Amino acid sequence: MENRKLAVLLSGRGSNFLAIHEAIRRGDLRAEICCVLSNVAEAAGLARAREFGYPGLFLPSKGVERAEFDRRMLAALRPMDPALICLAGFMRVLSPEFVAAYRGRILNIHPALLPSFPGLHAQRQALEYGVRITGCTVHLVDEGVDTGPILLQRAVEVQEGDSEETLSARILKQEHDIYWRAIAIMLERRGNTGLQTSSPGPQN
Repeated sequence: MENRKLAVLLSGRGSNFLAIHEAIRRGDLRAEICCVLSNVAEAAGLARAREFGYPGLFLPSKGVERAEFDRRMLAALRPMDPALICLAGFMRVLSPEFVAAYRGRILNIHPALLPSFPGLHAQRQALEYGVRITGCTVHLVDEGVDTGPILLQRAVEVQEGDSEETLSARILKQEHDIYWRAIAIMLERRGNTGLQTSSPGPQN
């Protein structure tokens, strides 16, 4: 049986999670969201996930060492058996152990045309640098920060008088349109290669 389950990780409003949910609802993306996990109890995206009937998992990260938090995430996700992990505004850097457990199956979306402007405040970086074109990138996650293989990109023109807020809003609209497309590409790629998803084994 082909595994098309998605685990979504978020820390805030989860607008990209909502876009993925809508793409599935429309029938544009053939996938199933198996859980939504957040490290923030009051995250709006987690509340929406529960409203939609998805399993909504809260794991507190405050005061927890990164490797230990990620081990707890692995334990929580393993029974869900996700084919892909989709980061949707998850404000934590994943540990090497977590990346290794889901190697090649973790997606992230970044509001810049990587490799330009990685890390935080990418839109501000673009404005300060003075570029005329920026955009967004869906990429696979590796042990670096926004350094993994690129799956899809969408260009966005920087307009005269743009603020960080106005530019961010136009980029976000494009994020919502390309993230689900990148997920579809990854699911089809896995299906075409005959790969079957299995839960990560015990970590040493």
